[in-house]
Amino acid sequence: MKINLKYLIDKIENQDYISDLETVKYAEISKSKTKLKSYASKMVKEVIAGLKHNSLVQTQLAVDGQRPVTFALETNIINLPFSNYKKISNFFEEGQDYEVNVYFETISEYVNVSKFRIDQLSTGDEIVKSEDEYVDKLVDAIVEKLKVVREYQKPEKKTATKKSTETKKKTTKSAKTKKTTKK
Repeated sequence: MKINLKYLIDKIENQDYISDLETVKYAEISKSKTKLKSYASKMVKEVIAGLKHNSLVQTQLAVDGQRPVTFALETNIINLPFSNYKKISNFFEEGQDYEVNVYFETISEYVNVSKFRIDQLSTGDEIVKSEDEYVDKLVDAIVEKLKVVREYQKPEKKTATKKSTETKKKTTKSAKTKKTTKK
């Protein structure tokens, strides 16, 4: 599927795309790769259906639990989430058609400092041709990101160090120059 910049921005701006959100408990998918595969399969099928009908797609799997995370597949011409669609025009020219790719997004305060990660899963053509292969790749990607979320350590906040008044006084004294008088 190819798409031009104006069409893409209009569709995202007007929220004229296929959208789906599924919410699951962490316990439902953490112990059963089969259960996770059924959600991944549904997400990939939705993307393929959208691509076959020349529609953009955003399908999400929200995982509730102690460390919540949302996984999403979005079709786009660049690795930017739909929420940043206004920036897309900085990278592309109007009047040209661009290939649509499928991006895998991870959104969680436990994934990294920016709380967001996006990776290209496939091109639009590849996922349509090899559905089963990309279901497996999506399952592996979700498992990998779940591990990252589980093991993530938030960086400690840096506290500003204040100089003591003694240090300031010493600096001030040493900065003064001695006056010499001529005899």
